[in-house]
Amino acid sequence: MHILEVRTSKREELVDITRRVEEVVRASGVERGICFLHVPHTTAGITINEHADPDVARDMEDTLSKLVPQSPHYRHVEGNADSHIKTSLMGCQTFVFIEKGRLLLGTWQGIFLCEFDGPRTRRVYIKILEEK
Repeated sequence: MHILEVRTSKREELVDITRRVEEVVRASGVERGICFLHVPHTTAGITINEHADPDVARDMEDTLSKLVPQSPHYRHVEGNADSHIKTSLMGCQTFVFIEKGRLLLGTWQGIFLCEFDGPRTRRVYIKILEEK
């Protein structure tokens, strides 16, 4: 298993980690298999979406903030209940097939760490399974 550390710079942001995950896959030497990604945090998630246009990530950030605003009215006393809810909406794991030693992503797809309670240093666990 590989652990990718990602430093975030804002309370809420989507960080494109596609290239870093691709490097891990290349270094593994696996030609065909599955790349599992897991974020072990309750206030950060992971998603796959368009990464060609950075406005897509900003639109996602803005929409999640409107859907689940930061507010003192939640029961959770730490002040980050919105972060926990957003993480549950996005999810904490995903996977991507590997073919010919490369991630099998669509033309415009990228992998994003979703920060909802930063800035922090986050971990992404990467497990690559080779198809025999």
